[in-house]
Amino acid sequence: MSDTPNADIAGMSFEQALAELERIVQQLESGEVELERSIAIYERGAALRAHCDSKLKDAELKVEKIVRGEDGSVSTEPAGLD
Repeated sequence: MSDTPNADIAGMSFEQALAELERIVQQLESGEVELERSIAIYERGAALRAHCDSKLKDAELKVEKIVRGEDGSVSTEPAGLD
């Protein structure tokens, strides 16, 4: 078993982490989860959200926009998504 309860999150894709985060939100919103379990899944949800944020930032850095120069040439430059 892993050293920390959330160690498996690092290997998740954005889509996997988001799907699990959505399930956690549904569980918490239902109000049918015991307090101790609510705390544990809330903490996991926070770790999943941080992982998703990191994946999105990585994707933003990779996105480029295509620019056509005055001479008709095509090149790319950072998209400037800030």
